[in-house]
Amino acid sequence: MKFVQIVDFQTERLEEMEQLVQEARQRTADRAGGPTHSMLLKDRDNPNRYLALIEFESYEDAMRNSNDPETTRMAEQMSALSIGERTFTNCDLLEMSELK
Repeated sequence: MKFVQIVDFQTERLEEMEQLVQEARQRTADRAGGPTHSMLLKDRDNPNRYLALIEFESYEDAMRNSNDPETTRMAEQMSALSIGERTFTNCDLLEMSELK
């Protein structure tokens, strides 16, 4: 079953965070079991709040990715760029549809 992690965070340094993510993608592009899709949402009512949705083939893939030292390093760097604590919501993907 596909798995999606939702990361809720606030930052005034989004460009720096996006650069970290891009660099990590380049370093891990050939690694199996990483994220398959991602989506970044900006809260229209709170300009410093964002939601990152990260999809994996399975919960097990997500946990292996989470335990990877490269992921840990990136998470620590992103935490330093965040305002306050990030929250994580772990979801099993039950349905996904293309509507148009």
